[in-house]
Amino acid sequence: MPEDQERRPVPLANKVMAGVLLAIAILAPLLVSTYARKGPELWGFPFFYWYQLMWVFLAALLTYGAYLLIEKGHR
Repeated sequence: MPEDQERRPVPLANKVMAGVLLAIAILAPLLVSTYARKGPELWGFPFFYWYQLMWVFLAALLTYGAYLLIEKGHR
């Protein structure tokens, strides 16, 4: 970005949506009662393990979505 071009402030709606996406990524894995069980299995892995691994990828996608919302707000 050229030095003489300033970035616009991010709209509040974009900040709120980015915050919601990040809150989902942080809070959902903290709800232990949703995954504190053995079944169902996926490819021989108990539910606990594949559910936690699923959240690794979902959190990455949600974080990327929050990043895009903030960057879109700057344009």
